[in-house]
Amino acid sequence: MENLVIVDLGSNSVRMTINEIRPDKTFREVARYKEDSRISEGMGDEKELQEPAIKRTLAALRKFKTAYDSLPNLTVKAITTAAVRQASNQADFLERVKREVGLKLDVLSGDDEAYYDYLGVKNRLRVDDALMLDVGGASLELADISAGKNSNLISIPLGAVNLSEQFNLGDQVNAADFFNATIFLRKRLRDIWWLHEAQTKPLVLLGGANRSLARMSRRQQQILHVEQIHGYQLTATEVFRLFSLLLRKNCAQRQQISGLEPDRADIIIGGIMPLVLLLQMLDSDRVIFSESGVREGIIHAYLNHDYN
Repeated sequence: MENLVIVDLGSNSVRMTINEIRPDKTFREVARYKEDSRISEGMGDEKELQEPAIKRTLAALRKFKTAYDSLPNLTVKAITTAAVRQASNQADFLERVKREVGLKLDVLSGDDEAYYDYLGVKNRLRVDDALMLDVGGASLELADISAGKNSNLISIPLGAVNLSEQFNLGDQVNAADFFNATIFLRKRLRDIWWLHEAQTKPLVLLGGANRSLARMSRRQQQILHVEQIHGYQLTATEVFRLFSLLLRKNCAQRQQISGLEPDRADIIIGGIMPLVLLLQMLDSDRVIFSESGVREGIIHAYLNHDYN
């Protein structure tokens, strides 16, 4: 039996899954790991990865390596996304990871990231008509799913971390900053020519910020197994209510909200804004949460010999 390890270095966190590949080419996830390294922190207009963030990320990757290094029949696929994709010092960082951790990172293009997200959703959630939204730390990915097929996709270099930093959304949000962020983001979304084709479709949500909404909702409803959010649905009205709750609080107060990870409290406003605007723009009435995304998409591509 093959052990397939997927390492996913995102802009806000590093995640890893260990998966058993059976002889019939099905798979079973046997372990899951996450470290909040926030590699995109402080990149600024120069788009330069900062040394404290690099050190946090290297430490997380070394920790992961101890978990998989001794596994038999091992295949490791390691990918990285928006922050490293945009970084001016990308080459130096990739070489350092290879030298210090012994790991080769594949830098996904924005379109590749959106496509693998779509594959993960398609094979595990099985929705026929929806707009997929994945909000990461430094980018968001959109895919229009029609009749179960991907008709259009795009990646935009705007995410929870860089939006929060650019518009001062980390602590108590003032009206001027919120207005400026809204106008800026709405314009970027309106520039996507095919987005009107997703009018009234439900939104399938991926990414840490979006998952926080599901956990907050389940905590408030006292639902058991808070982390089991795959397929969980919320109305647009409930999303707006939760976003309003977040907006009324400063960072310290948001850290006390049950279901919201404390280390996500300073980027949650920027992380949820794309969802709120899209629900309004498209007149969508509900959202569906997916736990399957880029990592599961890569597994499916690998099993079908579509990922080298």
